[in-house]
Amino acid sequence: MLRGMNELPLECLEGQTGGPDAQPVATLIVLHGLGADGSDFVPLARELDLSAIGPVRYVFPNAPIRPVTVNGWYDIFLPTAGDPAGERVEDETGLREAADWVQQLIDREVARGMPAHRVVLMGFSQGCAMTLMAGLRAPQRLAGLVGLSGYLPLASTLTAEASAANRDVPLFLAHGSEDDIVVPARGLATRDALQAMGYGVAWHSYPMGHTLCPEEVADLQAWLLQVLRA
Repeated sequence: MLRGMNELPLECLEGQTGGPDAQPVATLIVLHGLGADGSDFVPLARELDLSAIGPVRYVFPNAPIRPVTVNGWYDIFLPTAGDPAGERVEDETGLREAADWVQQLIDREVARGMPAHRVVLMGFSQGCAMTLMAGLRAPQRLAGLVGLSGYLPLASTLTAEASAANRDVPLFLAHGSEDDIVVPARGLATRDALQAMGYGVAWHSYPMGHTLCPEEVADLQAWLLQVLRA
C-alpha cells in the first residue's frame, strides 16, 4: 500500500508491509538524493524482506524545490572558479532547515505511536548527508542510521551538537569504490571522523559507482533485522 501524505511542509509517500490493517512495529524514513524524489527508493523497500520482525512502515519524503539544485535537501556550492581544490563551503542554513524537517518526520512517527527507538533514518547521497545531519543531533534515541553513498555535513560542529541520546546509535555506512559523484574518499573520511568520535560504524564498500548493488541490499537487510530485533 502506498499513499500520499501532506501533513507536514514536506510531501511524502507512505506505505507499509503486512497489509493496510496491520500495526507497524518499526518505521523507515528514507531520504532520496539530489534530483530525485520520494518514489526513487520505493523499489528498494520492496526488495527488503523484514517480515521476521513484523509489519514495517516506510515514509518517503520529497525534498522541496530549490533554485540551482532543482530539488535537493540543501544547496551545493561549487569551488571558486580557478580554485577547484579550495575549501568546500557548505549551505549551513539549508542543512539546518532540512534537518528540522527531518526531525518533524521523526516527531510525527512518535506522535502516532511509533517509539523513536523503532525508527530508522536512511538516506542516499544528499539524503545520506541529511540522515547524518539530523540523526546524530536528534534528541530521541533512534533505532539506527543508514548512510548510502554520502558524507558527513557540518562535521566541525558535530562534537558540540551531537545528541547524547544517539551517541551509541548503530550506523550502517556504504559506498561505491568507483563512485565519481561522491568520491570514495569522502565516504572514508566520514567513517573515520565518526569512529574518531566514538561512534560504532558498520562500514561497507562495493565495486560500483553512485548507485546500489544486490550485495549492498543484502547486507542492509541483515543489518536492519539485527538492529530492529534488539
